[in-house]
Amino acid sequence: MNRSKGIFLVITGAVFWGIGGTVAKKLFQHYEIDIDWLVTTRLLIAGLLLLTVQFFGKDRSQILGVWKTRRIAIHLIIFGLLGMLAVQYTYMASIKHGNAAVATLLQYLAPVMIIVYLIFRKQTVLTRRDLLTVSLALFGCYFLLTNGSISQLSVPTLAIVWGVLSGIALAFYTLYAVPLLKQYHSLVIVGWAMIIGGLALSFIHPPWQMDFTSLTLEAYLYLVFVIIFGTMIAFWFYIESLQSLPPKESSLLGSIEPLAAVLTTVFWLKEPFGLFQWVGTACIIGMILLLALYKESSSRTLHPPKSDEPLNVS
Repeated sequence: MNRSKGIFLVITGAVFWGIGGTVAKKLFQHYEIDIDWLVTTRLLIAGLLLLTVQFFGKDRSQILGVWKTRRIAIHLIIFGLLGMLAVQYTYMASIKHGNAAVATLLQYLAPVMIIVYLIFRKQTVLTRRDLLTVSLALFGCYFLLTNGSISQLSVPTLAIVWGVLSGIALAFYTLYAVPLLKQYHSLVIVGWAMIIGGLALSFIHPPWQMDFTSLTLEAYLYLVFVIIFGTMIAFWFYIESLQSLPPKESSLLGSIEPLAAVLTTVFWLKEPFGLFQWVGTACIIGMILLLALYKESSSRTLHPPKSDEPLNVS
């Protein structure tokens, strides 16, 4: 029963993550929602909801306890600004200028970036499996972004730039979060990081500065889905799945996220997707599956479980 529950939770969370990015594209495309406003609102509301879940769960003292040590507080603020906010904003910007499929797949290059970083830092050694992983990522990106044509890109340049920056931000987010997550529950760390990022962006675009009367009922439903289902519930379900499944299995099942993003982008938003882009998508999903299967079998490379990611927080 617990295993079945865990499988249901992780698959549902991953699908929500993937669809959430596509719904955000719909808001940008058809309702001209400002990206700064959406990221601000999404972070603040989802962060408050995550802390609320922790408050009614176990060890609510951690919610304020995380601020009692100056070093940890500074670490958390940096994580909120350069980790959480950077990941969320770059991901949404890539969606705005391109689509959710490309943005999600580019963000999933983060594990490869982590491998390369750790190799250069001499904290790990290069293996044939790493070479295969990096090769799949490079070939996948090439086909995804060019559709097999060297002369022109099939994806807007800005979407690529923001997508690559999203992958870099996710790599930083994943590595920088490790010390915090060893001491405090992930709901507390991620909840506060979201609130910190949302408050910082509020100085650029306050959440109340929005013409709410111009939005239709459909637009409000899309907003609720992105904030509640695509952010808060997706993350919460993933964390809950780790109570019943090992991280390796949860990560493997979580790779449904980019597949959900691609399918909804192509079949719901009717975005064009060429044959070679499907090949590129298969390469990157293959890379994700390879990394997910490998996570628990070796301790030589740092791969925190996806509960430490935003990908889902995207």
